[in-house]
Amino acid sequence: MNLDRYRLKASEDLISFEFISVGPKGRIPKMIQFTPTNYNSHNLSFGNKDPETGRIDDLAISNNGDSDRILATVVATVYAFTDKYPDAWVYAAGSTKARTRLYRMGISKYWEEAKNDFHILGQLNDEWEPFVIGIDYDAFVVKRKLRNFEL
Repeated sequence: MNLDRYRLKASEDLISFEFISVGPKGRIPKMIQFTPTNYNSHNLSFGNKDPETGRIDDLAISNNGDSDRILATVVATVYAFTDKYPDAWVYAAGSTKARTRLYRMGISKYWEEAKNDFHILGQLNDEWEPFVIGIDYDAFVVKRKLRNFEL
């Protein structure tokens, strides 16, 4: 996706990323981490960087007027992570129902491009199914589609 996004600072292994949100509320440090779970999946965590602990605060509300740019930045990390780890599944669920809804809206907004690059599943009633726009899922998993090139 070629969208306006923030400049990222990435760890060497592309497991964690940091950037600064800039808007009316000032400069707010943000973090994204991919934490291994099981079955070659990684949990995507995102939020403000707590200045005291250096950890992600996924309940903070910034309202800095840059949500589309932040979404594009988070998506860029998913592309980078899955470029390096193409067999990994990335699990994402918001820390609240409202945040999970924002993830769904983001996937829906960029569905035409996302479906070409990723296998995307939504979790509904503890079952995984192919993502469908308009369904209120509890969580999501994505896996990069492998491309076969012919000469």
